[in-house]
Amino acid sequence: MKKKLAVLGTGFGAFSALKELDTDLYDITVISPRNHFLFTPLLPSTTVGTLEFRSIIEPIRNIKDIYYIQAECIKIDEQNNMLICRDTDTEKEFNISYDILFISVGEVTNTYGIEGVKEYALFLREVTDSRRIRIKVINCFENASLPGISKEERKNFLRFVVCGGGPTGVEFAAELHDFIEEDVSRKYPELKDDIEIILIEAGNKLLNSFDKKLSEYTMKAFKRQKIKVKINQNINKVTKNEIYVSNGNHFKYSILVWAAGNSPSELVKTTSLPKDNRYKILTDDYLRVIGHENIYAIGDCSEIPGKAFPVTAQTAQIEGKYTGKLLNKLAKGKKVKTFKYRDFGMLAYIGSHKALANLNQYKGSGFATWIFWRSVYVTKLVSLKNKILVLFDWFKTFVFGRDVSNF
Repeated sequence: MKKKLAVLGTGFGAFSALKELDTDLYDITVISPRNHFLFTPLLPSTTVGTLEFRSIIEPIRNIKDIYYIQAECIKIDEQNNMLICRDTDTEKEFNISYDILFISVGEVTNTYGIEGVKEYALFLREVTDSRRIRIKVINCFENASLPGISKEERKNFLRFVVCGGGPTGVEFAAELHDFIEEDVSRKYPELKDDIEIILIEAGNKLLNSFDKKLSEYTMKAFKRQKIKVKINQNINKVTKNEIYVSNGNHFKYSILVWAAGNSPSELVKTTSLPKDNRYKILTDDYLRVIGHENIYAIGDCSEIPGKAFPVTAQTAQIEGKYTGKLLNKLAKGKKVKTFKYRDFGMLAYIGSHKALANLNQYKGSGFATWIFWRSVYVTKLVSLKNKILVLFDWFKTFVFGRDVSNF
């Protein structure tokens, strides 16, 4: 009889494992409030219409021979091998039993308890977040085009603020710059000189995980693109119309995109599974939760003690692929090897058809790296459909520009 395998999550880790798992060996149930896999590295491109939303998602139900439940796991009862779940729509609660549990729930956006962030900032983790940003961006340009408004009001409508100098914040600022240069300048020519993009970073440089020279290159590129970078600054308070910064200044804004860090999900915070002081679920070298033979945890929500891997989609993908193969081997009674992490490096887009490559063998920047960036991401997309749609979207944007329709 096949063992019941419950999978929590539909991100890079869970999806990579599901692609490896043999459904002849396991009865697989996937539980997640999101019924699709999202290729998050290209999410910033959807905020301004460079790519369309459905081009970078893959429905979980496209995976054959699995059972999917759109719900959120709110408690793990590891003593009885039971999951307490809640439907996100009807709020109905129910239980799911398991023999083996696979946890890949990721993390959530960290607001650091700053007043007003949760209420007024826009996050960028899901397609729904991207759609909100896209609608808001177009509304800002339409509002700034209204007759009879003062120059100061127009500038306030056109002041876009990004908090967080990591890949997400940098890439969103870059995509917004491209949108302004390539489309807004033609479709809203009277607004171009009043637009302001501000990127606020608490640290002393952008892209902290990248090589120092690449970080400096990004700062220079943003300066040429007239993106105002404010390093060594924090946001202390956010109201509906104003942002208060740690240097004592405050200013009005139209959009605040918050990409300043991650924090554990409520499930991970409240579970009795072993965790460190940062609420990371602790696992052994087989990615098995310490003290639990039948529970595995991977990705952002977990950590092997003394082995802190980068908190990236790439890490979750590698761990997911390993765990899927490991579970297949265990079901067949084969020997398994411990997990070995291999860092393939990182890529980032910085606008104006320039990108960065922070790889072990190569560190580069510029137009050629942008071609490489696009090529890598196309190959990494999980289905032929996604590959075709993304290539078509890029072609469509190049020929016709980005669509500024709002609906």
